[in-house]
This record gives sequence, C-alpha cells and structure tokens, in this order.
Amino acid sequence: MGRAGAERDDGAHLARRPPRPVLADLVPRPRARTLPVTAADPDIDAFTRPYWDAAAGGHLLLRRCAACGRAHHYPREFCPYCWSEDVGWERASGRATLYTWSVVHRNDLPPFGDRVPYVAAVVDLAEGPRMMTEVVDVAEGDLRIGMELEVAFRSEGEVRVPVFGPWSGEAEAEVPASGPPSAR
Repeated sequence: MGRAGAERDDGAHLARRPPRPVLADLVPRPRARTLPVTAADPDIDAFTRPYWDAAAGGHLLLRRCAACGRAHHYPREFCPYCWSEDVGWERASGRATLYTWSVVHRNDLPPFGDRVPYVAAVVDLAEGPRMMTEVVDVAEGDLRIGMELEVAFRSEGEVRVPVFGPWSGEAEAEVPASGPPSAR
C-alpha cells in the first residue's frame, strides 16, 4: 500500500538512464584464436617438438622428474607431483594396460567422425603414468580392463599419433592412417 498522493513507479525513469558499463566491456578482448580441431593439427612448439619428433620416428616419450623420480604424461615443463622443474624426456617402453574405455559411435569433429565407432581409452603406461588414447585392432567384445597393450602410431596429416593395440610381444608398431580407404 502506497502513500496517498505518491506516483506509481512504472520504471519509465530507468529507460532514460544510459546503461552502466560493466568491467567486461572496459577490458580489451583478445582476438579469437582458432584452435586445432584435428589430430593432424597439434600445437607443436619448442617444448613439445621432441615429443612429436619421437612419435614421427615411432617412439613414445614421457617426462621424468629428476627430483622425485616419477614419470608423467601429458608432457609438462614441471613435475605435477613435486613441482620441480628438473624434468626431462624419456623414451617409454611402449607397453600399457587398459584402465578404462568407451566406444564412441558418433563424433562430428574431423578426423574422428570418419572412423566411428572407435575406442577412446585411458591406459596405464608401464612406467606409471596414465594416458588418454585410442585403442585399435581390438573387437569391442574383446576389450578387458587390464588387457596388455602396446603403442602403435597412426599417421594423421603431417604427424604420427600414438594409439594402442593388443600386445604382440613387440612394442611400437605401425597402424594404417585413419579415414576412408581412398585417403590411406
């Protein structure tokens, strides 16, 4: 209940006021950067070049900390366990066991859509770290947690990407490029 004689507030006075700037409007926005959307376009820089060069030669690298001795993957410039910057590259054995997986039946991003269904997985590398990857050459019904795997490399454009297949007793094998048979 209002005061007698008080004007009703219909908000019209707010329409006359210019909008207040918010902090986000005052801060310059960075130009949009196009991020790679395919495995063929990884962001290769001076730090990651040894990893991709080794992959091109059919070898998987990981990082090992000289301070605490633990290995880690994905490559970082510091140890995620003790924060030491005394880390270096080390060639992995190529052996792993399957930790978990998911069969992907639909993916609209290139190059993944060309090879559905595929097995997205996390593997435990023999050296200790877990790695996200793809499992190849294993029927869906044959996948088992703890199954032995070995690294293989698939060509994707200008790079070779590490994937994992069933362990054959030898590590670091080659797999065919992805995509339709005409692109191989």
